[in-house]
Amino acid sequence: MTRPAITIAVRAARAAGNVILRYMNRIDGLAVVEKQRMDFASEVDKLAEAEIVKELRRAYPDHGILAEESGAGGKKGSPLTWVIDPLDGTHNYLRGIPHFSVSIAMLDKGVPVYGVVFDPLRGELFTASKGDGAYLDKGTGPTRIRVSKREDLGGAMIATGFPWRQRAHLDAQLAMTRALLGQAEDIRRSGSAALDLAYTAAGRYDGYFEIGLKPWDMAAGVLLVHEAGGRYGDFAGRDGIPASGNIIAGNLNVAKAMTDAIGAQATPELLKA
Repeated sequence: MTRPAITIAVRAARAAGNVILRYMNRIDGLAVVEKQRMDFASEVDKLAEAEIVKELRRAYPDHGILAEESGAGGKKGSPLTWVIDPLDGTHNYLRGIPHFSVSIAMLDKGVPVYGVVFDPLRGELFTASKGDGAYLDKGTGPTRIRVSKREDLGGAMIATGFPWRQRAHLDAQLAMTRALLGQAEDIRRSGSAALDLAYTAAGRYDGYFEIGLKPWDMAAGVLLVHEAGGRYGDFAGRDGIPASGNIIAGNLNVAKAMTDAIGAQATPELLKA
């Protein structure tokens, strides 16, 4: 059964996707700002976010909103908050690399209860509702998705990212990568955390880890993983969305093996809650 909140979030994600696709052939003419060093946002990010916020406010005026570009909004103090990344993979988009997504999640007192990740280029729509499972709709209707059945890191395909904000932890992250590659088949770095998590939920990747994500990067994706039968938590193995942003996700076996391997290489700072 499709929940009303998912219907609204899907409508908002598709509206944002239309904006993103509309400007694809005009990338060279886009206004781009550097929010911080190596952290870029284009006018497309803002236009797509405006479409999402408009849809959500129309349906849920009493909910809070936390959006990547515009920050906190909506009703203050509401236990229900929509967390939005209008264009996850902006760097890919601005370079013409065809891998980016829209991510929208609703949190109830900080816990994700609804999530949507939409790939407008491929037309792949990932959705999840707490307790109802995770689904992928490629245009012919939703089908249930599950995390992979891999039992350990042997032969695993892992996804990660190397965010500019966390270059101070580069040595530790390279050590983690080396430890995982000693057992896994390979590691991919695609440039969209939301899609990495959605692919993990769908069993395309066996696991995922990254340092220093923001709530909008992972809120929808971690719910997809959980509802697909997987697990997510921080580098010390604590379940839930990590305040640190240091995330590990995967099926139960791979997530545990990744936590062991990464925990052995992480600095004390990276293991903090």
